[in-house]
Amino acid sequence: MIIDSLENAAKYEILHPSFKKAFDYLRQNDLENLSADFKHEIEGVRFFGFQGKGKTVEESLETFECHDKNIDIQFCISETETFAWKPRANCKIPNGGYNEEKDVRFFSDTPDMFFQLNKNQFVILFPEDVYAPMITDGMLNKIVIKVEI
Repeated sequence: MIIDSLENAAKYEILHPSFKKAFDYLRQNDLENLSADFKHEIEGVRFFGFQGKGKTVEESLETFECHDKNIDIQFCISETETFAWKPRANCKIPNGGYNEEKDVRFFSDTPDMFFQLNKNQFVILFPEDVYAPMITDGMLNKIVIKVEI
């Protein structure tokens, strides 16, 4: 897992050939004025917008998730978003099987920690990361980017 601000994103572009495409899109677009349900794709990098009410910790942990075939970059456009997190190697309680179509598996484990993203910050979540996003009492405006491994 990597947490940083968009102004420092260039440091991470070397980690995956598609990261530069993802971060360039974030830098070059008026993110605050994207539609709430926008979807976009650039050469296999998929972008999804979300605007709406956040979740409680309990609601978010119902989908304590990880991916096998994608890296998630989650970017906070405004407000503050809290995430629950735990290393996948320490998760021992599966919550259903792997959904290959959606590339997601869930766990019922207790998170090891919580962290926050503020405006213009991102988190890069690798397959080794199990997380539950969207925890906030307020409204969220964010982009989720799916980068194929």
